[in-house]
Amino acid sequence: MRDILPDLRSRCADGVPLALATVVAVHGSAPRDPGAVMAVDAAGTVVGSVSGGCVEGDLYEVAREVLAGAGPRVVAYGISDDEAFGVGLTCGGTIEVLVRPYVSAAELADLAALLDVIADDRPVAEATVLSGAAETGARLVVRPSDAGPTTGTLGSEGLDAAVTDDARGLLAQGHTTIQWYGAHGQRRMQEVAVFIRTYAPPPRMLVFGAIDHAAATARIGSFLGYRVTVCDARPAFATRERFPTADEVVRAWPHTYLASTEVDARTVICVLTHDPKFDVPLLLAALRTPAVYIGVMGSRRTHHDRLARLREAGADEAALARLASPVGLDLGARTPEETAVSIAAEVIQHRWGGTGRPLGELTGAIHHPGGPAGPR
Repeated sequence: MRDILPDLRSRCADGVPLALATVVAVHGSAPRDPGAVMAVDAAGTVVGSVSGGCVEGDLYEVAREVLAGAGPRVVAYGISDDEAFGVGLTCGGTIEVLVRPYVSAAELADLAALLDVIADDRPVAEATVLSGAAETGARLVVRPSDAGPTTGTLGSEGLDAAVTDDARGLLAQGHTTIQWYGAHGQRRMQEVAVFIRTYAPPPRMLVFGAIDHAAATARIGSFLGYRVTVCDARPAFATRERFPTADEVVRAWPHTYLASTEVDARTVICVLTHDPKFDVPLLLAALRTPAVYIGVMGSRRTHHDRLARLREAGADEAALARLASPVGLDLGARTPEETAVSIAAEVIQHRWGGTGRPLGELTGAIHHPGGPAGPR
């Protein structure tokens, strides 16, 4: 959704009817995860993608039918031997796609309100009925309990209450999924399928050390969807001109800044200073956070010296095992840009549980089923 957010907001502002096609389920290998969106407006213009091109042609026709009054519907696409490039997936998996129209002024206003919340990086969840004993396409927008009431309805108070409770739990975890309920929200029943899509603020990437490698890492972090902060204590180096793609540039001692800023289980920390007076206090602070990844630059000699200093400062072996050091995967990287790719590759591998080996040497599924939450 975020990748086509400006296009959607523009159409809503102009009152242009549109149909949203959203991936709600993936079985086996597929190009996009649940939540991927393609939009078709009343003029026939397409933005976004749900499969990288495999099924968009057929889905376009479905969206046009929905816009013409056919009503919301869920369509499934699997592999097709004879017509794979027309109406099926070439990767062997199956996807289910909800196609829902936004035509009236009220519908477009409701969508615009959701898009505004997402654009402001405020957490929100959208629950939509897919099938069963409730109206397909019925929609409920859920905010955290301290951030405002729900809007919309799925058809009954009991169902709204159960879905609201579950959506807030999923939102806290950053998960998107399908949940089943009874017609009035009863648990352990499978009368109504509800797709709950969560929109959490982008995860953070904290880059310490305002060097050339940091500039390249900040660029690729932004490209991957992280909110990037670059921090360095040296005013001559920590400048906006040197890091134009970073969301913020902070001039402070790294360990002091880290102790004062928010770090959660999706945060990536990249320590590129490789100077003991910065590294040791910073890493001691980093190891006390729930950050999902802590990468540290330096040679193997620097790494061993750093470990000895951290042990002397009280870090135990379990904590030290969290460090990705020397940082990055073995790609043979030499330039700052190549090193940034190496770091990004390790972050992705850590997120999804990949092997880091060439896919051509492996068998089985290409896409890994899960891992710690990252950008969405």
